[in-house]
Amino acid sequence: IAPGLTEQNRRMSSLCRQLSQMLAVWSWRRRLDVSLYQVPGFNFRTFCSTASGPDPIQIHKRKLFLWFSHLPQEEKQFGGYFSPETMHVDPLILERKDEERTRLLSTPPPTLKITSHSVTVEQLFEPTDAWSDGNGVNVLLYGAVGTGKSTVIRKLVLDWCRGNTLTHFKLLVPFSCEDLSQLSKVASLRDLVSRKYLHLRKHPLLSGEGNQAKDVLFLFNGMEKMDLDFRIGSTELCSDPNEVLSADVVVVNLLRKYLLPEASILATTRLSALDRIPQKYVSRYAQICGFSDPDRQRAYFTSRLLQQSGKTARDDEAHALLELLYLNLQRESQLAAACFLPSYCWLTCATMHFLHFTDAKAPIRTLTGIYTSFLRLNFGGEVLGTGTKTNVTIQEHHNSLMLYVVRTVGKLAFDGVTYKRTSFSENELEQWIGGKTKTDEELHQLAMFRTDVLDFFLAPCVKRSRHLHEASSEDDQSWYVFAVPAMQEYLAALYVVLGENKSALERLTRQMSLTIGQASEDVSAIFNIVSKFIPIRIFAVFNLLKLFPKFYEKISSHNKGSIARTMAAEMFRTEDSCNEDVLDQMEQSLLGVHGPQPQQQSEGQPFELYPIFMGGLLHYGNRVLLQQLGCSIQSSTVVQITNALRKHLVKELSKPQPPEELMDLLVLLYEFQNPRLTAEILASIRTIRLANIHMTSLKCFILSSVISCTPASYHLEELDLSSCLLTQDMLQMLWPAFRHTHNL
Repeated sequence: IAPGLTEQNRRMSSLCRQLSQMLAVWSWRRRLDVSLYQVPGFNFRTFCSTASGPDPIQIHKRKLFLWFSHLPQEEKQFGGYFSPETMHVDPLILERKDEERTRLLSTPPPTLKITSHSVTVEQLFEPTDAWSDGNGVNVLLYGAVGTGKSTVIRKLVLDWCRGNTLTHFKLLVPFSCEDLSQLSKVASLRDLVSRKYLHLRKHPLLSGEGNQAKDVLFLFNGMEKMDLDFRIGSTELCSDPNEVLSADVVVVNLLRKYLLPEASILATTRLSALDRIPQKYVSRYAQICGFSDPDRQRAYFTSRLLQQSGKTARDDEAHALLELLYLNLQRESQLAAACFLPSYCWLTCATMHFLHFTDAKAPIRTLTGIYTSFLRLNFGGEVLGTGTKTNVTIQEHHNSLMLYVVRTVGKLAFDGVTYKRTSFSENELEQWIGGKTKTDEELHQLAMFRTDVLDFFLAPCVKRSRHLHEASSEDDQSWYVFAVPAMQEYLAALYVVLGENKSALERLTRQMSLTIGQASEDVSAIFNIVSKFIPIRIFAVFNLLKLFPKFYEKISSHNKGSIARTMAAEMFRTEDSCNEDVLDQMEQSLLGVHGPQPQQQSEGQPFELYPIFMGGLLHYGNRVLLQQLGCSIQSSTVVQITNALRKHLVKELSKPQPPEELMDLLVLLYEFQNPRLTAEILASIRTIRLANIHMTSLKCFILSSVISCTPASYHLEELDLSSCLLTQDMLQMLWPAFRHTHNL
């Protein structure tokens, strides 16, 4: 039996081997057919990639698409119906020749007649006679803050991932120059790529062999954040993608065309850093100029305000708002000058969305939060450096670009609010922004600030105000206003809350207090030991020094109390009592005034948002965002201002107030987002009269939210909403407030 079983097993084993070989051949032929069918122009490298695993280029496209499709947190306030595809509007991009580049170093104003033809980023990479044979092209895209450089880059990457643009590049490798500038370790080009894109670690296009790099496009966003040195003596030459060097040396050699000379490069930078890359290393210059005409601006507003997920009522309101906005833009108004920058189009849309589409289901949003988020989007992580190799930018508190803005432009805004002015002459800007004589380093920082940032906040005055006829001797000067009127009040409020308006005595006492306070802890132990041997008079002097920090605390506390007094005084100014409430004023500044002019009895420009912004800046959420910008508001400061503000507001509310002033108070309490303070202040109010106020869904939401902060036992004796034109939706929104009301 055993010999028969052995023969049978041998036959079965032979049959299994034959079947296994047939399956292997069939599987190989099947893979070959699939590869040839899927990839036209079949070659050996493509077949091996398909047979061994997924194509790393396809993995790269999928991951890039996911990364660049992510929208900032600030975009969620529009309702979550947006994507980069639906909200993008192409800004104006102009190719600049060498003579134009040296002559025009700022964003062209909206009134400038543009003679150059608009181009797309894809057209900048089309072959020209100026290209050297075999080398890739280096394109430098430059523009001021807020013109849309990062948005253009994001749209470009997403379109490449879909196969809609730059299809002749098989590989696109984006880099953030801010990230590269933070690298402390040396690395090769392939290490830099694989550190961010692991799936490209061994890709042959980056090997440097042959001319494979002609299919690669490197993208460097924010080139001004890197200190590049093109001197041969300072930056060594490198042609090996595997050679380990610092990140700035790798980038310099890519631009020199020593490293992967066949590869093309697209770099973005600001105006002040335009000449950091020598002209001989740039093939083409292109300036991004924002939205040059009302039609582009209207397209942007349409993409933002009409994304209401099929809600018919809101769509009708959005269409009406768009028409009013477009009419205001066509008038060549100050709004049109501001919306020349896409960033201000974003701010306008965010504000209009807040004013008209706030409801109980949406996340809590405040006007102060919108402006703080706006600044974080444009200046988050920015520092003010000299741009020279001898002074490397360090992200320290005193180098914060936003803090520099507060100390210069914020100081100008505060002076304007104090003296009720909105327009400033060229000489005044020189005085406020230029300041006193400075060191060479400070003068270089000032030049960079004026080139890159100043035009972001200040714009040429389109129409001179009526009170400017007094300055007839200076009519030949240019006059400037803040791009958006509310920005002046926001920066003035930030200037005050940060304590930048201290007197010379307060600054001196603060410095002495910090010095003595730090030293007192170290020497206290020594004083305790040697006090037995020191004469009484000398020992008394040491005790006085130890008490000096407490003296400063009293001065500081008095300063915080003055901030609270200012807020209360500005809230209830008698000359502003007949003005419309602040929300209506905000809407009129954006949409313009259609029909009869509103009644306004105050002399000069009212600044009623100024105290409201001061309260909103004390909210924890806004303080966190400001901390990211290098502007720190201490919790102790908030406590001192809040305690003093409570007393002053209760005192003012003991007097009869017109409906518009009460509405402004409700807006202040809402912006503050402090339920305990709100409940304590409302405890002194038993009647709220808002008769004849033009109520909107936002105002109803604010009223309901503020009254909901009170305990269940709190009740208003009367809530007057007569002639407020309330709708059914508004009444539903006001239901929480009605539950705290005896007489309606």
